[in-house]
Amino acid sequence: MAMVGLFWITEEAVHVGAEPVGTAPGVRLTKDGVETVGLDQGRFWAWDEVRGLDVQDVAVRSAARRLASMAIDSLLSLAVGDGELPPAFTVRVDTTTDGTVEASALAAVPGGIHTPDEYDLSRTLLTRLADGTTPVEDLLAWRRDEPDDVAPTREQRLTLLRHWTGSA
Repeated sequence: MAMVGLFWITEEAVHVGAEPVGTAPGVRLTKDGVETVGLDQGRFWAWDEVRGLDVQDVAVRSAARRLASMAIDSLLSLAVGDGELPPAFTVRVDTTTDGTVEASALAAVPGGIHTPDEYDLSRTLLTRLADGTTPVEDLLAWRRDEPDDVAPTREQRLTLLRHWTGSA
């Protein structure tokens, strides 16, 4: 598994946010379509039913502010303990059959905070995935070719996002 922008990529699926475990909410993108999972949000749409994908409520801060927020969160966790779920955000799936459906997803990054460039490129990639310009298979193929124990660096993640969005 690897995190790139807003996406948690496994060999079988691209998750918007963290890969959901148990009854946790999430949105899974596969070669067959878009699936919302978790309590009260289990739905599926084939790609030809999906007109758009977007996100809302994602925490976005500059790299310096993100680092400061993560440091404060770490100190608070040490002082009062952890156990809370990661921050959630909203994924909007615009469909031909059900109109616009909103689903929750949990952030995969520490503190749930993304940099502006990660966020903007991730939103562009969601648009390209929905309109078929970038097939989900491109992301899955990249994951299958990567070693399991190596996480891409920040620059590598941005390079991948730029490649997948045609911004490279």
